[in-house]
Amino acid sequence: MSSWNIPLSDLDYGPEEEAAVLRVLRSKWLSMGPEVQAFEKEFAMMQSAKHAFAVSNATAGLHLAFLALGIGAGDEVIQPALNFVATANMTVATGATPVFADIINLDEPTIDFAHIERLITKRTKAVVVMHYGGNLCRMAELLELCRNHKLALIEDACHAVGAAYRDAKRRPPHGLMAGSIGDISAFSFFANKNIATGEGGMVVTNRDDLAGRIRLLRSHGMTTLTWDRHEGHASSYDVATNGYNYRLDELHAAIGRVQLSKLATNNERRRRLLASYRERLKGLEHWLIPFAGTDGDNSGHLVVAVAPTAEDRCDAVQKLRESGIQTSLHYPCIPDFNGFARWKTDAVKISREFTSRAITLPIFPTMSEAQVNTVCSVMESRPKQG
Repeated sequence: MSSWNIPLSDLDYGPEEEAAVLRVLRSKWLSMGPEVQAFEKEFAMMQSAKHAFAVSNATAGLHLAFLALGIGAGDEVIQPALNFVATANMTVATGATPVFADIINLDEPTIDFAHIERLITKRTKAVVVMHYGGNLCRMAELLELCRNHKLALIEDACHAVGAAYRDAKRRPPHGLMAGSIGDISAFSFFANKNIATGEGGMVVTNRDDLAGRIRLLRSHGMTTLTWDRHEGHASSYDVATNGYNYRLDELHAAIGRVQLSKLATNNERRRRLLASYRERLKGLEHWLIPFAGTDGDNSGHLVVAVAPTAEDRCDAVQKLRESGIQTSLHYPCIPDFNGFARWKTDAVKISREFTSRAITLPIFPTMSEAQVNTVCSVMESRPKQG
């Protein structure tokens, strides 16, 4: 149980999730089988994608995406400095070099396509974009950039499940789902995500060649799986390549199917809460909530407020904590971590500024308007800036 009066995130779990778990337990089949297959099919339909592969977590999904694209030693992968560290970790795991790009600005903290172009070298193999808080990057520009330079485009769509790309000029890929735009993508089903299974993720691609590689790499390079042999579709297997154990189990898949059925309703609820935050906090001088005017197009994954100064941020966090309201930071700047000191760069100044001033506020589908009002009241109780 949370000790917070208002936690940062909470689960929308009920009898449907309980029934799904019991269904699996009563089947006595726990490893990857019919629930996983159904989850993949249902997720691919939601994405209008050819291939969806359930995996143990999004980090594993990113690793598989890099491997399927042949990324390795000597390659460079351009990616956001403002992101969870998993993408950078998996870049290093393949032997490639992470190259960090800045965000566009404080109001649009997604990767800056103009900065990406300045970072491209002969060693650049791919670009990773992250749809911050469920707000999509400028995919029309990014697609054109990657095509012109013959680079793979990987979507870190962990925040953006259920969100579609909207372009004011209605340029392609207008209307496509986040994660079905680039060459390959990864989604997260961690406990605080819009689809929450505790652990788990999904890899999505429309490329048959990448799908073939993912299918082998996900389960030790084996040509058939245990469920295939159980069903009598195969009696043995070959190992076609060295691979990994990145499978998802039946319990997580069953919960994921229920969560997927709730996704559209819960995302709409999140967007309404985000709009309420924006309306309540607009009177705070010199504060901003990024992505103004796009609340109808995102997944509502995060509510982030950017303070006038780092000191204002610290003051607000302290007052919220004293009121029993949990906050967070999405995210520390990756090249400033000790483990990434060798890739430190001075070229991500906007990302650093954002990190020093941003607060992640509570949002979850079961959150009430009264709870939003409580959070905002604490924020508004702070002295206004002159």
